[in-house]
Amino acid sequence: MRRPLFAGALITLAGIAQAQDISVINPRALFPEGPVLADGNLYYAEYAGHTVTLWDGSKNITVWKQDGCGPSAVIPLGEGFAVTCYDSGKLVVITHDGKDVASYDKDESGAALVGPNDGVADGKGGVYFTTSGPWESGPIVGRVMHLGADGKLSEVADDLHYANGITFGPDKRLYVNESEAGRVISFAVDELGKLSDRRLFVRLYSLGEPADVYPDGIKLGPDGNFYIGESSAGNILAVTQDGKLAAKYTVPSAVAPNLTFSADGKTMYVMAVDNKAGAPYEGKVYAVKLK
Repeated sequence: MRRPLFAGALITLAGIAQAQDISVINPRALFPEGPVLADGNLYYAEYAGHTVTLWDGSKNITVWKQDGCGPSAVIPLGEGFAVTCYDSGKLVVITHDGKDVASYDKDESGAALVGPNDGVADGKGGVYFTTSGPWESGPIVGRVMHLGADGKLSEVADDLHYANGITFGPDKRLYVNESEAGRVISFAVDELGKLSDRRLFVRLYSLGEPADVYPDGIKLGPDGNFYIGESSAGNILAVTQDGKLAAKYTVPSAVAPNLTFSADGKTMYVMAVDNKAGAPYEGKVYAVKLK
């Protein structure tokens, strides 16, 4: 997610995804974000609703709610999920049916979690997640955190300009969006989960996007491309592993910050916001057929 003061105008339906390829599965989601597919169900955060919502294929159900949380992502963790609470500065661990298990607001050094944002499972019973820092664009204080299977929470990268979406690539590197810099970077991951070898992957303006493009979420798609959501327009960019634009999907909403995929890899679920003016930032959840 990004700070609620969005830039840009309403984007009309265009690009690869045509009207017949898009359906609405939640017509009024309150700033939907950070989705994940688990056990055949779609789970996603509603930042302005302070909830985790489940879509079971026919209806949307509130699974968990914590006032003041401002959830930004739902991340698989063990038998449940980790939820990033952007507003309250917490990482909350819950069961699939919404019971609280644990909560973290500081790392092992005692430093507060400022703006927990997006996350990804580490494949070893833990998660990596980003903390963006404050909404102001000036401070470069974003971090990548790691919660191990042993419950140890540590910093593994710092000095990121609004760390946001995060995912693993097919090369086993960890890819992270620096939203305020308009770029995606990557890190090597060692056997202990430590990060090194920070590299630039792609600057989005080099793909033909505006200079003020704001990458938000990022996921590895079923076709091996990286899919990047924008909080500056209603676009999802599909980017090849060598940093070239493969496709562009545009939904009829102002911004499209995050996404995930169906189990069969044929559908992309897009989290979108229509009302940029203020809370509760009404938006929609779309199902978009992939080409």
